[in-house]
Amino acid sequence: MKTKITELLGIQYPIFQGGMAWVADAKLAAAVSNAGGLGLIGAASAPGEVVEAMIKQAKSLTDKPFGVNIMLMSPFADDVAKVCVEQKIAVVTTGAGNPGKYMDAFKGAGIKVIPVVPSAALAKRMERAGADAVVAEGCESGGHIGELTTIALLPQVVDAVSIPVIGAGGIADARGFAAALMLGAQAVQCGTIFVCAAESPAHDTYKQLIVDAKDTDTIVTGRAGGAPLRSLKNKFSRRLAKMEADGVDREEFEKVAVGSLRKAVQDGNTEEGTFMAGQISGLVHEVAPAKVIVEKLMASTEAYLKDPFAGRGITIE
Repeated sequence: MKTKITELLGIQYPIFQGGMAWVADAKLAAAVSNAGGLGLIGAASAPGEVVEAMIKQAKSLTDKPFGVNIMLMSPFADDVAKVCVEQKIAVVTTGAGNPGKYMDAFKGAGIKVIPVVPSAALAKRMERAGADAVVAEGCESGGHIGELTTIALLPQVVDAVSIPVIGAGGIADARGFAAALMLGAQAVQCGTIFVCAAESPAHDTYKQLIVDAKDTDTIVTGRAGGAPLRSLKNKFSRRLAKMEADGVDREEFEKVAVGSLRKAVQDGNTEEGTFMAGQISGLVHEVAPAKVIVEKLMASTEAYLKDPFAGRGITIE
């Protein structure tokens, strides 16, 4: 399958792995890139030297294109951007801010810039700033979310800009992939399925919680503070939801929430961990190598596109 994105980035398959904080490390990014997709290192709030070490590790594990996701609200965003330029990585994806201040440096280093956006208005703004493409991410996704669903957001972003659009949020199988393509996407970005990759550093407990999840097993907290976040329901996420419902002070809420993702990823701590995952968790049924995940998703989608109505009793005359 060739698309504007595969041609732009020189990748085999139009599949991105999300730049998930604490999960998207060098090993996972390299595994996804080696499988033919685009692996991403999640810089999150890590210092520049930590991100540089991960980039160098990824380079030792793959000769394929990979990228770095920069959280622009990070106090280390300037340093991480500088490292990306020095290392001449293939792609930078960005979130939580405007990458405009880094655009000239990125372009000068030959880096493709792909911001993650929750609205058509922001997509247009990123296009004007010089973005090469955008990721339109719906609220079905895990982690920090916007308000629009993928099926509503994606076609409106596609209509709003002339650059390629990557669809994200609620995509874990051929049906979701094909739907994103039909809505105008040139590629898809998946997160939750790659948390369950064998190469993912996520704790086995984290992966098993996703595998065992049902369609209603996620919850959104943080709306009161303007930073909604989707995670799996557990004792800790319900505690956060109750704190919000009770009108707790935002500073107190943050004190309780800080560090909870690390506790989930590294320790599998179900008492104090935030297990970020998308609503699509109910369709993730196994832990598998990244190569298997990518190739299975790609092969099933190609087959589905050739005959989307097979065995479903639908005919078109």
